[in-house]
Amino acid sequence: MAEAVRQELSALAAIFCGPHEWEMLSCSETDGAVFRIHTTAEGLVGEDVPLELVFHLPAGYPLCLPGVSVSSKHLTRAQCATVKEKLLEEAGKLLSEPMIHELVLWVQQNLRHILSQSETASSSEKHAQPESTAADGGLWIILLHVDHMRARTKYVKTVEKWAAELRLTGRLMFMGKTILILLQGHRSNIKEYLILQKTSKVDVDSSGKKCKEKMISVLSETKVRPEHKRFLAFEVKEYSTLEELQKEFETAGLLQLFSECALGLVK
Repeated sequence: MAEAVRQELSALAAIFCGPHEWEMLSCSETDGAVFRIHTTAEGLVGEDVPLELVFHLPAGYPLCLPGVSVSSKHLTRAQCATVKEKLLEEAGKLLSEPMIHELVLWVQQNLRHILSQSETASSSEKHAQPESTAADGGLWIILLHVDHMRARTKYVKTVEKWAAELRLTGRLMFMGKTILILLQGHRSNIKEYLILQKTSKVDVDSSGKKCKEKMISVLSETKVRPEHKRFLAFEVKEYSTLEELQKEFETAGLLQLFSECALGLVK
């Protein structure tokens, strides 16, 4: 874990030092840090709305977005999802610098405005075509198979950059010679990712010249179901055994996806 991240965590613990304001949930060199902050912000009618914010700082943070989870007994699930989306949009403006304190201050100052916008949008959606929304919206999950990476370091950094820009979470998984990309996010963003993946020069050919990805395949693309775990961030992981890889899918509620689409590819 980078020294700058350690210093940020120490500063956050000092800032949110009131009763139950700060809780470190986990911290490791490989998986990063996960912590909870309890705070309040002004709601629609001037009331104090309690917020529970869970942040995940992956190994690549702050060069990649933190994972964010928002919950509150005073807000609906839809409102919490909107607050999370706005927080991630704000985080995208702060990449490369420690940002958690700024994000907390931002949501404290802007919650009322976010909820007001959310109510306006909900009202407008009542007049929208529900069939179109059902077909194109919502959270989806896609599993991709990459045949090889010659310029691995550059390729990985490019995938991480695209995931951050498109607010996609998931895993880039290496198991022996097998390379899988598991992405979770809004379907429109996943479609945009696929366009970038297939039209950009992300690798090099046998002669070392930059080339487009011609050997990537879509193994599965489906809407996120209730049993699927929501990934908090996009992470690059390596697995030394088949059991470790299977456990990753199992933990995410995707064991069937592993059995049907990934198991036969593991080399």
